[in-house]
Amino acid sequence: MILKRLVIAGCAFLPLLAIRADDTAKPGILEGHLKIISLKEVELAGKKPAKLTAENYAEYPLIILNKDGQREVARMTPDREGNYRISLPPADYILDVAGRGQRRLRAEPRSFTILPNQTVHVDIDIDTGVR
Repeated sequence: MILKRLVIAGCAFLPLLAIRADDTAKPGILEGHLKIISLKEVELAGKKPAKLTAENYAEYPLIILNKDGQREVARMTPDREGNYRISLPPADYILDVAGRGQRRLRAEPRSFTILPNQTVHVDIDIDTGVR
């Protein structure tokens, strides 16, 4: 009789566990905007500063690293306006610029957490050092 009650109680909780396990398997979304800062000391008279284009953003691919920064999880290129969006499994991550150290770009890596079925907004700025 006791065993029968335990089995019935266990069966009652199984659907709840399945629902919870299903929620954690669903990805979340990272979205944001890349801002490129490139100040020039001297502009030629009568010329407008160069406009940012899709090609400019393509020069600065973004990488997503695992939380300890040791493994690249994903790579993406912002669109022509500098916006990006990517689906990721729930976890802690770091957003950074690919080749930042080698190219001497100034950008601060950004930590973020993805939760199931949620969108997180993380912007990143790059100072190209061009003066």
